[in-house]
Amino acid sequence: MVSSLTTSTSGLILLIRFVREVFPLVDKELACWQGYAATHGMRELSEQALASIRTKKFHCQGGSVYSLYKGMPTGDFVRLVVALQTISDYLDNLCDRAGIADEAAFRQLHLAMTDALDPDRPLSDYYAAYPYKDDGGYLQTLVTTCRREIAKLPSYYLVKPEALRQAGLYSELQTYKHLDPLVREQKMLTWINPHLPHYPGITAWEFAAATGSTLGLFMLCAAAHNPNLTASEAETIGHAYFPWINGLHILLDYFIDEAEDRQGGDLNFVSYYGSSQETLSRLTLFVHQARSQANSLPETAFVRTVVDGLLAMYLSDPKTAPPTERAIRDSLLHSAGWYPRLMYGLCRLLRKRHML
Repeated sequence: MVSSLTTSTSGLILLIRFVREVFPLVDKELACWQGYAATHGMRELSEQALASIRTKKFHCQGGSVYSLYKGMPTGDFVRLVVALQTISDYLDNLCDRAGIADEAAFRQLHLAMTDALDPDRPLSDYYAAYPYKDDGGYLQTLVTTCRREIAKLPSYYLVKPEALRQAGLYSELQTYKHLDPLVREQKMLTWINPHLPHYPGITAWEFAAATGSTLGLFMLCAAAHNPNLTASEAETIGHAYFPWINGLHILLDYFIDEAEDRQGGDLNFVSYYGSSQETLSRLTLFVHQARSQANSLPETAFVRTVVDGLLAMYLSDPKTAPPTERAIRDSLLHSAGWYPRLMYGLCRLLRKRHML
């Protein structure tokens, strides 16, 4: 067991390196993709690519913390994280912002997620069922960038089955969640319910939340840089992240967006809780389980810092200011302890400086 002081000291050092070293690398990678999207492909796809980079930069920032995992070549891993997360964010825009609700098109587009993580399979025709097709090679270049970086990971063969499983679940979620509101809930439940016996203690919508995170993918890839990784360690990482750490990530994301999604009629997994008390209870459970799972992993201090950082990053969002959200935020921070509260304060400072 890693002591609280050791974890906290390591975490503060990690946070300083994260802001000083990693943020500029993320900016550099995103600028390259932004330049590519601005000069390639048809207007409809170019606009969605640019919008995803402009509005979802913080996804790439957050995921790139894994570039600081022990022994990691930071620049190479930032390149992988940014490319994979940009695929995710771009496809989300294509499914959610282009006025299209076609299941076959969404499923075909999301083959890019599994192709990116499987260098051995042929590239797919991602736009085969989508009305817009000419992106100037943008999506395929993102995929091949991921594959090139994955080829540098000596133990990737050990994590590949779990990475593809999580990427497949992520792709199924994105296929169903963007369908017409009249059919999406039933479609999702038909997909989710057969999985639930394997995950006792969580609801259908908590399972869905766990499928929506890319953090498990980043952790698996980071661990695969270790040439001495064992199959047992790879399996432990998969179980720790799915459903608990992944689930905490997306439930916090939906928690801060609940009021906004309610007004826009968008699907929100936290809205399925019956009351604010239930929301607090379930989020508290996921915080406890995520921190407990972190203690079971190699590089415990790193993973604990990531989990505590999720709390700090999401709960520092201004959308937690209304009374109901604030009460839940304050309760979560109080029960989490002094270190997540310190990180929360630092995240608020970063937001004031427009760095988050």
